[in-house]
Amino acid sequence: MTDWTSFLSAMTLALVRVSGMVAFAPFFSSTALPTRVKAIFVGAVAFLLAPLVAALPAAHVEISFSSLLGELAVGLVYGLSLTLMSEMLLFAGQIAGLQFSFSLVNLLDPASQIQTPLLGDLFQLMGTLVIITAGLDRIMLASVVRSFRVAPLGSFAMSAQAPVAIVQAAGGIFVAAVELAAPVLAATMLVEIAVSLTGKLSPQLPVTSLTVPFKTLTGYVILIGSLALWPRFIEARFSTLLDMAEHLISTSSHGLGG
Repeated sequence: MTDWTSFLSAMTLALVRVSGMVAFAPFFSSTALPTRVKAIFVGAVAFLLAPLVAALPAAHVEISFSSLLGELAVGLVYGLSLTLMSEMLLFAGQIAGLQFSFSLVNLLDPASQIQTPLLGDLFQLMGTLVIITAGLDRIMLASVVRSFRVAPLGSFAMSAQAPVAIVQAAGGIFVAAVELAAPVLAATMLVEIAVSLTGKLSPQLPVTSLTVPFKTLTGYVILIGSLALWPRFIEARFSTLLDMAEHLISTSSHGLGG
């Protein structure tokens, strides 16, 4: 009876940690995945991990408010850190949409239930495709599993530096989004300059009406050409965010141990 109770306690704590990650992390948090599928997935992972993580040194297999809060904190550190990737893609799409003259073309984002620019949704979909193709979702899940060794079950307490570090990392969304949209941004700006100079040299030509078609066509050509660089760019940013989450958890655990 004691072993069965310990197993259920370990499974509950593991389920809370994995659920915190699934609620916010890219791909796992997508509303395209049915809620029942997510629940079954989280339950299966927790069921498989329970006997392993409960046997690790320094694991406290006891359900309490502090242990549940600590497990939720670990999952949220992963989820909130990695969701910055989705926000970066959305912001890059907004920048590109403005240059494409698509700033007024919005769609209802099923994830946030708010209207988002058309290219913002497109960028997020392409980013999700890169994540799945590169296997970053499996790397993310493997990192959460490894976190049970760094932050044993039921013993994690988040430090005050972790939320501050995540907020500071959010400030890098603008820079990363501009870097991703830079080819399109530069090309469309050159088109605007060329059209403006043509209009100054030949005022009788109706060049103003050609600005939007030229910008859109040039932007699409450059965007398609720059897609070859997307996997490396997204993998690098994803690895940086994942390393940050692991560092925050490790620092908090070591600080608690010290």
